[in-house]
Amino acid sequence: MNLNKMLNLTGMVALVTGGGNGIGCGSARILAEAGADVVIGDVNLAAAEEVAEDIRGMGRKALALKCDVTKEADLMNFVERAIVEFGKLNILVNNVGVGGGGRENPFRVTVEYFEHIFKVNVFSAWRLCQLVVPYMKQAGYGSIVNITSMGSINRSPNMSAYASSKAALNHMTANLAMDFGPDVRINAVGPGAVETQALASVLTPEIEKKMLEHTPIKRLGEVEDIAGAVLFFAAPISSWITGQVLFVNGGGVQTLD
Repeated sequence: MNLNKMLNLTGMVALVTGGGNGIGCGSARILAEAGADVVIGDVNLAAAEEVAEDIRGMGRKALALKCDVTKEADLMNFVERAIVEFGKLNILVNNVGVGGGGRENPFRVTVEYFEHIFKVNVFSAWRLCQLVVPYMKQAGYGSIVNITSMGSINRSPNMSAYASSKAALNHMTANLAMDFGPDVRINAVGPGAVETQALASVLTPEIEKKMLEHTPIKRLGEVEDIAGAVLFFAAPISSWITGQVLFVNGGGVQTLD
């Protein structure tokens, strides 16, 4: 087994949504370190461009695009610009996501809120898959990685919209594997509690202590932990794996309650 070859993405082109910060940024960077050229989409173009500049500093090509995944025109532009700039597509990381954080009181959130969560977390991923798979098949190599969540299998209060959207993403991944094979693989990474800006907004020392009581590896996750799993699914080392969800959670269950 040639380990370098199994993790080598040289000559491949990757698209990452929500790539301007957090897990998306970490995923874009590690894919570039493995040799891929990267297209970074984010609603914050300045943040996406900063990540792209760092990737160019690694000697890889990178393109930053403003992308609101709830807008069809942005999704189309995201894919079409990638084809124009790089000529092919091999990897898609559906990272962008919203909701959760224990803020979804079922008696206060609206139907419009619930619908928005699914538009961002589920519908955009499905639509981007539909757009990119033909190009991946044409290229002869395709791997899609959906970023889901431990919330998809946990039971927590005030998180029904976010959790159910991520559960839908899990099952969508499993079903699309049947549609996309054998040329394109699709898997999901389910992070536990990861030290990002989103978690910092709701985390307290008391909540962290409680989380770690049920976590064999006694620390919260870091962006690099999730990015490593993304690289695993994106690279040839996982060439006989599709339709799976890998939970990266320190072996435990971390909830906000």
